[in-house]
Amino acid sequence: MDITRRGFVGAAAMAAGGMAFAGQKKNDRIWAALLHMGTNMWSDQPVTSWGPYKGEDLKLVCQADHVRFDEKVWRAVTDRMVKAGMNMVIIDLGEAIQYPSHPELWVNGSWEIDRFRKELARLRAMGLEPIPKMNFSAAHDVWLKKYERMLSTKTYYKVCSDLIRDVCEIFDRPRFLHLGYDEETVDHQRKYLYCTVRQGDLWWNDFLWFVKETEKTGMRPWIWSDYVWHHPDLFYKRMPKSVLQSNWYYGADFDIAALKAKGKAGRIAYIKAYEELDKAGFDQVPTGSNWSCDENFAGTVAYCSKVCSPERLKGFMMAPWFFTLPGWEKKLLESVDQVGAAIRLQKA
Repeated sequence: MDITRRGFVGAAAMAAGGMAFAGQKKNDRIWAALLHMGTNMWSDQPVTSWGPYKGEDLKLVCQADHVRFDEKVWRAVTDRMVKAGMNMVIIDLGEAIQYPSHPELWVNGSWEIDRFRKELARLRAMGLEPIPKMNFSAAHDVWLKKYERMLSTKTYYKVCSDLIRDVCEIFDRPRFLHLGYDEETVDHQRKYLYCTVRQGDLWWNDFLWFVKETEKTGMRPWIWSDYVWHHPDLFYKRMPKSVLQSNWYYGADFDIAALKAKGKAGRIAYIKAYEELDKAGFDQVPTGSNWSCDENFAGTVAYCSKVCSPERLKGFMMAPWFFTLPGWEKKLLESVDQVGAAIRLQKA
């Protein structure tokens, strides 16, 4: 297939992509993990602190001119996902692949498309549906290189449109495209050299443009839902129901009264958003993590299974946020095991 051409992949390629999941119904519950191939999504300069990262590992959250990814670790984690009963891997792409339309975005070690497509075929053969993620939040887009500083310009829209079509073709028109779109605030960029925040109508203009561009290809847009925490009225007024939502909360405590008593009322909006999104009619894939604690994912599944309608609860995602590198393999495998435990409990 000529991957450099613009437009759809063609009926044959789309049919082949669909055949890879002939045994998986589209209404099957999603049990997914977000795994990183690209990592150029955070700071554009060195940092002195960042969550659990210390010492040399702090470089991992800073922009680099090369891909930081270990294929052996990737295979160990994806193999473990299959054994755990999971059925989807959301691939954070960033700078990790050679986008045909924009070679200026490649870095040392970006995967050639033929090599990447072979990996997609391996994942599908294992029973894992590969879904692309490209973060277009202004807080997580250093992978766009010079274009991150051209936000909301004609050039920016052209490049992003090209990249969306590239990914649609490379993945053989997947069901979803995760657009990211989280944490676009000043606070989340306080350690960056370059800070940009779209607000009000500009945020919505760009976001709805991304929704339209994604839907043109036949993919369903999927986003992080944290905008709703601080702008609930605008969110429920303007957010299309076609956009799949992943609200997220990484704490251990889902008891709202207990959080108030502990002086942690600020977390309540994160938890209540699951129920409020459901009542507003949005499809959801709630997201947990072992980033902060090891009790979160089980709590996320239990809580959301109680407050969300079965027809709108499409599944669950584990987002460990640890990179696909040897130093974090144990945490990644543990995250998969937590999903496996939740799957077994649901089937019991």
